Amino acid sequence: MLEIIDVNYESLPEIKSDELYTLRKETFKDRLNWAVTCTDGMEFDEYDNENTRYLLGIIENQLVCSVRFIATHLPNMITHTFHTFFDKVSLPKGDFVESSRFFVDKERARNLLGSQFPISSVLFLAMINYARHYGHEGVYTICSKPMWTILKRSGWEIEVVEVGMSEMNKPVYLLFLPVDSKNQSILTDRIAQSSGMSNQALTRWPMTLEFMTEQV
Repeated sequence: MLEIIDVNYESLPEIKSDELYTLRKETFKDRLNWAVTCTDGMEFDEYDNENTRYLLGIIENQLVCSVRFIATHLPNMITHTFHTFFDKVSLPKGDFVESSRFFVDKERARNLLGSQFPISSVLFLAMINYARHYGHEGVYTICSKPMWTILKRSGWEIEVVEVGMSEMNKPVYLLFLPVDSKNQSILTDRIAQSSGMSNQALTRWPMTLEFMTEQV
């Protein structure tokens, strides 16, 4: 059973925070070689604070995926860390959230869920379900070209707001991720068709997903 839940920074258990920050270090520093700050084998920054909420995907008490949310009217990576990558960054007023530190531990996911389980798409859908549950109007994020490609392939009707260049002279994308019922249905239908999971289970928040035994 895969559970995807949301927790705030202050309620994140110490054992899970260590696991989360360790997996982030393995993903963003070791695998992707991002310019992130690491301490004691863990990656965390100033945006891991009391204003932050996390989505955690857990199976058999092991963390397999996560994403971080911060309201866009508060200090965030788009307006404070990465704004120099773009000619102009202007986010609209309203109840929007920024997502960052999206990752899937591919080895854990493969071992626990099977190689065919659409874990990235499920986490994308979890972002929509979370945002709709709490009444957010949409999600903004900055991503690399490979991540932009993964998002497009999911069927999510993402919007490119700006294209910039990173400090490594690679393109980066400021995206708007809609959370309307249409996009929820697009992702739900695709996942249900490929996995056999029910549409009803896929649209609940928090998410508790039973997957087919032959996938593990």
